[in-house]
Amino acid sequence: MSRRPLRTLLAAGGAAALMALLPISAHAAPYSGGNYGAYGMEGQYPTISSCAGSFGQVGPTQRFENMALKYFYSGSCGSFARIENSRANCAAVLERSNNGVGRADGWVSETVDPGITYAYTKIGNNLHGRVSRALLTCDGHVLAETGWY
Repeated sequence: MSRRPLRTLLAAGGAAALMALLPISAHAAPYSGGNYGAYGMEGQYPTISSCAGSFGQVGPTQRFENMALKYFYSGSCGSFARIENSRANCAAVLERSNNGVGRADGWVSETVDPGITYAYTKIGNNLHGRVSRALLTCDGHVLAETGWY
């Protein structure tokens, strides 16, 4: 066997393997910082089977122009933020405080996917004395926020 067909076969196989690792469609990636992920349930979306249906909206919907910010809480799972009717370059952000004083120690955000107008964050664990709040940010600016719960 000559080297040329073997190289071609290896290149084609490598390209196929790379394509298998790429997502089929583009989705916005969640971002996080501080010590987010330090507590149970953090890093999970609120749709996981053990939490699905256990969240209720807390506080009123906050608005900026036509966009809406909502904060949801579950006594067994934690909380998450959701934005609706959002424009591009906006994100739902959930900040979590370890000690309940309302100073963010960890945060997670989710940007709006192209072609849709909403986004929601992964769960923040604001159980056992921790608190959290939701933010609507666009182009790096906070446009709406909830209180700490």
